[in-house]
Amino acid sequence: MTGFLEFVPGTSMLHRMNPAAKLGCALLVSIACFCTSNLVLLLAILALDFALAASCSLTRQALGLARAVTVFSAVLAIIALLTTPTGAVIASLPWGYIGTGSLTAAVLVIVRLVACAVPLFLVMYVTQLVDIANSLVKILHVPYKYAFTLISAVHFIPVFLNDMSGIMEAQTARGVEFDGGLARKVRLMIPLCVPLLVSSVRKTNSAAIAAEIRGFHLRTRTSGFKDYPFHTADVAALAACVALLALAIGSNFVG
Repeated sequence: MTGFLEFVPGTSMLHRMNPAAKLGCALLVSIACFCTSNLVLLLAILALDFALAASCSLTRQALGLARAVTVFSAVLAIIALLTTPTGAVIASLPWGYIGTGSLTAAVLVIVRLVACAVPLFLVMYVTQLVDIANSLVKILHVPYKYAFTLISAVHFIPVFLNDMSGIMEAQTARGVEFDGGLARKVRLMIPLCVPLLVSSVRKTNSAAIAAEIRGFHLRTRTSGFKDYPFHTADVAALAACVALLALAIGSNFVG
């Protein structure tokens, strides 16, 4: 075989890369985001993320993810803002003050989380989970049961979200109103975790039985029929990501 995915007009380089190389690059970029406190470098990584998303025609999806991560990280940013008294004083607090460094720390939290989330999202979006699992088994010799556990965890996330949405719609039809403040929504959603847990256990048990029937315990590294060879572009991408990680670590010692 010449490769696991032949060139198709209109597909990006990310589509054609080796699945293990894509996952490795995404992990290296994510680690680099947590290894630096240089805001300029983090913004550069974020710009690179969106440029890569644009090359895959996934700009809208990446922006949606960025908005969701920004909302999620807002709480962490507020904590950093209130607990990092550095820089020129902007406002005094009973336990310290908010300074220019506090604002920088809050922005760093948001930019760092968005910059590390987008590459992982792109890899999962443009690569089939089966290819990721098989490449980990064939190339990195990861035991198949661990690779299967990884892709199953990712696969069940949207399934559980759909189940929760269905449970909430059923409760809404029974007169439960989920409108209101955050505290009210949390109080109403906590009891819904019980039927979601029951549904999750049933689905997991059914998936385990189906896997055993299909001979899951007989699966080995040589069971897959696809090959996942490394090409020059894969090696170059990994080298670039390693260099980015080294730059991120080195940026902490500059100045």
